[in-house]
Amino acid sequence: MEGESDPGVVTRGGMLRRTALLVGTIAASSSLAALAPTRAWALGLTTLSQSDGDTLLAFAQTLYPHATLPTAVYALVVKDLDAAAAKDPELATLLRGGTGQLNAAASGTFASATPDARLAAAKSIESTPYFAKVRSTCVTSLYDNEMAYAHFGYEGASWPKGGYIRRGFNDLAWLPNPPTSASPTVGLL
Repeated sequence: MEGESDPGVVTRGGMLRRTALLVGTIAASSSLAALAPTRAWALGLTTLSQSDGDTLLAFAQTLYPHATLPTAVYALVVKDLDAAAAKDPELATLLRGGTGQLNAAASGTFASATPDARLAAAKSIESTPYFAKVRSTCVTSLYDNEMAYAHFGYEGASWPKGGYIRRGFNDLAWLPNPPTSASPTVGLL
């Protein structure tokens, strides 16, 4: 395609193909639907290819599997890696090479491989810089956002809401009450 061989040139067709990556719908009954900007979400990539994005998405799901966590949350990992790759050509090269390694280790396309094949492929590259970069990005991209907070039941930071002492400090219904002897008596409010 015209302009596709030059990574600095963005064509209409290339943009449409990249924008088509990860188009999905969040179920209306999901508690996360209220947090998503709309029920339909799409992730446009600026640097990585659709294939790279698909592989990164599947890799993130393999590294941090949560059966009920919506794909939209995992797509944040791909979005963040694509944005970082746009600013750092060496990272873009690392990500493209790593997705190639994963595909080769999965004997085809990592994104369409069986869960066992994905796990084996991931283990085969766990000492690489690619693995380390994607894993570290997953930690922040997956768990530091409002959709993940809602999914896991995290209420967020306590400081803006007055702290925990007067807001939910002692509302743990799933733990037994500790014996009085286990609690200090000096210095409490």
